[in-house]
Amino acid sequence: MGRIAGRFARVEPRRRARRLMLGLLSDLPRKNCWTIAEWARETTPDGMQHLLGRAKWDADAVRDDVCGYVVEHLHDDQAVLVVDETGDVKKGVDTVGVQRQYTGTAGRIENSQVAVYLVYAGQRGHAAVDRELYVPRSWTSEPDRCRAAGLAEETTFATKPELAARMITRFLDAGHQAAWVAGDEVYGGNPKLRTALEERGTAYVLAVACSHEVTTSAGKFSADTLAKKVPKRAWQKLPAGAGAKGHRFYDWAVIGLADPRPGSRQLLVRRNRSTGELAYHHCHSPASVPLTMLVRVAGSRWRVEEFFQSGKGLAALDEHQVRRYASWSRWVTLAMLAHAFLAVVRADGHTRPAPDALIPLTCNEIQRLFITLVVRPVHDTAHRLGWSNWRRHHQARSQASHYRQQAARA
Repeated sequence: MGRIAGRFARVEPRRRARRLMLGLLSDLPRKNCWTIAEWARETTPDGMQHLLGRAKWDADAVRDDVCGYVVEHLHDDQAVLVVDETGDVKKGVDTVGVQRQYTGTAGRIENSQVAVYLVYAGQRGHAAVDRELYVPRSWTSEPDRCRAAGLAEETTFATKPELAARMITRFLDAGHQAAWVAGDEVYGGNPKLRTALEERGTAYVLAVACSHEVTTSAGKFSADTLAKKVPKRAWQKLPAGAGAKGHRFYDWAVIGLADPRPGSRQLLVRRNRSTGELAYHHCHSPASVPLTMLVRVAGSRWRVEEFFQSGKGLAALDEHQVRRYASWSRWVTLAMLAHAFLAVVRADGHTRPAPDALIPLTCNEIQRLFITLVVRPVHDTAHRLGWSNWRRHHQARSQASHYRQQAARA
């Protein structure tokens, strides 16, 4: 909080932001302005809603502080920037950016809001350093709808790879360093993103589809056609990083690509040792690197999934019940900082050897200890009854309003 305190002109929103972040790290079963305000001993949710919607502070400036905090504490000369999107299922049509679209969260097409995140992954840990809301064409084609949701007048449609390029550029222009970029097929299949990274001298390992075409000294082939030509002796068993049950071993093969431009280019192929399923990665680096390095970067992609899981489960990244863009950006930025705090404490704890028969502290265990020892407030009976009365009064007004609207339509 000391790092971001200067972003608030007044002491009241600064203190409330602190209470909101503590609420995000609490053990509340549901986290929104109502539940966090009650937990923080406020009499109504008005203050929390004001902090997210109308108070004067710059969420993008706080985002930059979050980025600096993560890089400072998780610094790694061989860090990987991992880009990926996640969706939050929503009801209605008024929440900014919402439409029926595919989201991996649900595994199908749902009425949802999608955002792209940039995660800094190093040896000491990983945390998100940037976020961009995906605003579909169905929104950008209706300026009045965009303005009603608080989007800037100059908002135009941008694809997910364009949002990724925007965040990576912002990270590098701020003077931060990352050796690699990793992402899934959405990003690997975009030639503009790959070209932008190459022009900046940034190496990448980006997943591509089996139909992705590449050029070798023998001609142009699709990725799956090239994989069939790999001899058995070319496959190597290597771990793609540690999982919950130990190292994830796959078979890997690398095929050199022909390109007159500077740098080293390869097609990296991963084979599942149980099913034989293949996955493909388009790779580029300013200089030639060993296969083990490419495998390490490819395995870093799982870090973003771990961030989504812990960011949502521990810091309520997806529990925002807001409609306007400013409120969304403020909520997710503070949630990113709350999660980054857990990641940094975990990284610092791992620098000291754990006692015998104990694993190192996890983010989940740090949150439990933090809640129990530091942040859990004690609520008296009067406070809980006051909130019960407030909720019932608010629900009565909402019910009466609904009945009036229903009667007017009849």
